[in-house]
Amino acid sequence: MSEQENLEDILFYSLERSIKSYRQFAQQQLVKKGFEITIDQWLLLKTVYDNPGQTQNQIAQTIFKDFASVTRMVELLVEGKYIIRNPHPTDRRRFHLKLSELAVNLLDNMQLVIENNRRIALNNISKQQILQFHQVLDLIYNNCTA
Repeated sequence: MSEQENLEDILFYSLERSIKSYRQFAQQQLVKKGFEITIDQWLLLKTVYDNPGQTQNQIAQTIFKDFASVTRMVELLVEGKYIIRNPHPTDRRRFHLKLSELAVNLLDNMQLVIENNRRIALNNISKQQILQFHQVLDLIYNNCTA
């Protein structure tokens, strides 16, 4: 490194810092409201709700977690009676995951808190800025996956 750069000047550092800050803030808000699941567990439940029939591998890809982490989360959510895990009809190595009524109610009850968290995090940011930010993030994603 010929020129010393500050971490704060690196776009990806700022992005990671913002994501971590939001996740901590969002988790604190959930705890304050009495919810006992993590943001990652919420993501998993939301993914199963939005994409019924997805395999655990597909869920892992969707929520950016490794398979082992998803397996541990599923186990905890089964124990908590949020997920019903049934054997797959044709593949003994796989399971069919379904949300329990408890989980569906939980997602419904959490929705206002989730929306409020986003509203607070995006305060003073215009719709145009959000659209541009999405476009930039998509460009970065495409650059890295091409």
